[in-house]
Amino acid sequence: MTAWNADTEAGASELGAVTVVEGSSFCISSHTGDVHAGGSQGAYYQDTRIVSRWVLRINGEPREPLVARNPTAFQAEYVGRACTEDGRFESPLLVQHQRSIGSGLRDDITIRNYSSEPSNCTIEVILDADLADLFDVKGGRAGHVDGTLKTAHEDRLYIESRHSNGQQRGVSFHAEGAKVTEEGLTFNVTIPARTDWTATVIALPITNGKEPENPFTAATPLSHSVGAQRHEQWEEHVPRISVTDINVTGVLEKSQRDLGSLRIFDAKHPDRAAVAAGAPWFMALFGRDSLLASYMSLMVDPSLAAGTLQTLAGLQGTKVDIDSEEEPGRIPHEVRLGVTAGLSLGGTAYYGTADATPLFVSTLGELSRWGLGSDIIESLLPHADRAIEWMEKYGDRDGFIEYQRPNPHGLINQGWKDSWDGINFADGTMAEAPIALCEVQAYAYAAYVGRSLLARAAGDTAVERRCADRAEALKEAFNKTFWLPDKGYYALALDKDKKPVDSCTSNMGHCLWVGIVDEDKAPLVAERLMSPEMFTGWGIRTLASDMGAYNPVSYHNGSVWPHDTAIVATGLMRYGFVEEASRVASGLFDAAKHFGGRLPELFCGFDRSDFPEPVPYPTACSPQAWAAAAPVQLARILLRFDPDFTRDVLHLAPILPASFGTFSADNVLLGDSRITIEAAGPTGSVAGLPESLRLRNDPRPPLAGDLFG
Repeated sequence: MTAWNADTEAGASELGAVTVVEGSSFCISSHTGDVHAGGSQGAYYQDTRIVSRWVLRINGEPREPLVARNPTAFQAEYVGRACTEDGRFESPLLVQHQRSIGSGLRDDITIRNYSSEPSNCTIEVILDADLADLFDVKGGRAGHVDGTLKTAHEDRLYIESRHSNGQQRGVSFHAEGAKVTEEGLTFNVTIPARTDWTATVIALPITNGKEPENPFTAATPLSHSVGAQRHEQWEEHVPRISVTDINVTGVLEKSQRDLGSLRIFDAKHPDRAAVAAGAPWFMALFGRDSLLASYMSLMVDPSLAAGTLQTLAGLQGTKVDIDSEEEPGRIPHEVRLGVTAGLSLGGTAYYGTADATPLFVSTLGELSRWGLGSDIIESLLPHADRAIEWMEKYGDRDGFIEYQRPNPHGLINQGWKDSWDGINFADGTMAEAPIALCEVQAYAYAAYVGRSLLARAAGDTAVERRCADRAEALKEAFNKTFWLPDKGYYALALDKDKKPVDSCTSNMGHCLWVGIVDEDKAPLVAERLMSPEMFTGWGIRTLASDMGAYNPVSYHNGSVWPHDTAIVATGLMRYGFVEEASRVASGLFDAAKHFGGRLPELFCGFDRSDFPEPVPYPTACSPQAWAAAAPVQLARILLRFDPDFTRDVLHLAPILPASFGTFSADNVLLGDSRITIEAAGPTGSVAGLPESLRLRNDPRPPLAGDLFG
């Protein structure tokens, strides 16, 4: 399990790489459509690389690339020009290549001859599969798995490997009319004048001797594939958004599509969709990432949060296991599907995170405010109570929830900044565990508040009072211990000696988000977050530029993470810093335009005055769930849209920037109803409101979600 601590060791992505994703499967290729060996490119299924080389040669030469695009998240189209048999530069042969990912890989190749003469072509698809584990690819350790065997049959090329733990992985390649060798597939064809030649190449994964259910076939229309059907259903289900500023419309639409593509499904519960963290390296269920992404995407589809909670509940810890860091009641950090991790969502899980468990409880509480069915709420309450038991028995070592890995291979840092150097003092010195992070205490506070509200709704006064008391006591202790009066902001953490880790970070913005910050301290926190050292003009830096460890091109020490910035903006709005929240939101929407409408996992922390556009971070995931959900959350706070079924009220008090123009979203799921939201500037309305809710055109009181505000 050495891979659990390898989260930032990925090599740089190839410029212009094209990624397609469906469920937990994905493929990374060059802009030509070819997959080149030796790097991170390839097709991956259940965390195993089933295609490590896929190269198209026509008459012995590569294509001249013309364009590549993603019409959907699970499909790519590549267009190029081929060489003729005699090598003429002005070739009349156009190559159209469509790639689809899902339970394997399907490539539909069409060569169109625009000449008035027939063209003789030798078409080769050079293929290989190293069957490497995703973590080995990510860490640059990939190579052919020991014992890999290639076999060329009459119509198929098989590549298979067997592992010492008894697990078998493999892939088969086939295409009708192809000559099959151990090098790949070859077609010798004559394409008549002004006609087309087509072929379908299919790669099917083999797991313990079995191919997947609903595999690709050449005879089945792509519209009947699982990915296409899921995509169609998703498009029908999600809101239809229109904003006068077409760039904002494009960002929100792309966010919705990406969230749909990042859904993963458990075969035992196909009706439940959970959110994978992101492509390429995190196409798996992550406790913290999946919970935060599903929370921020509530306006798109609350069932994502419900499915994520249900899936995580099924993986909740039941025993103490030092190797995986499992503990009773603990919510896992990550679930993997590779050779060492079993064959389903319920395979091997790693539990080394301090924040997923309280976030599980607070997300459930938030869903009750959004009108989630009482049957789902009631089924998850025992899991919420077990999570709180973990917080109090295992997480809380000395008044606050702390982490310290109990083994040599787990994550050193176990908050959202989980890189090895992510927790440091103002002078750059790294903090030593056990570490109590400020935002983890905030999440614990939100968990107690959420559980208290759930108990109130159920008429359980004893649990309501107990959790309310715990929340109040935690808030008081937090503000006393973590506040740094000489600096005017909260400590990032407490270290092993209970010494405040005094660096200025974005983490305190998460504390604003959940309401644990004392109101008299909030103005100083807001001022620091909006300072030139923190706010780049595009977003909020993870670490202030005047700190010792600051580096704008680091993973967690000065970069900008869209989800983090969106949470900070939400916290600013919650405490009434409306103008500041609007500036942050506008900056992030501006950044999204420069990234083609799709925010990456993170980007570099350079100031907006330094470069005319945000600088990409080389190994950022894209699409990525947190980043995809961030614009949705920003739209929500600019609308100041806050449903609360526990109080039978919906708050709507827009503060849309003038540049947005009008905003419209219909087909928004709220409770059991589909509503339409209309807004422009400071005005807004809702059509189709559930009868149980009354509309209030005023902002939610700053701490209305608080029991004590």
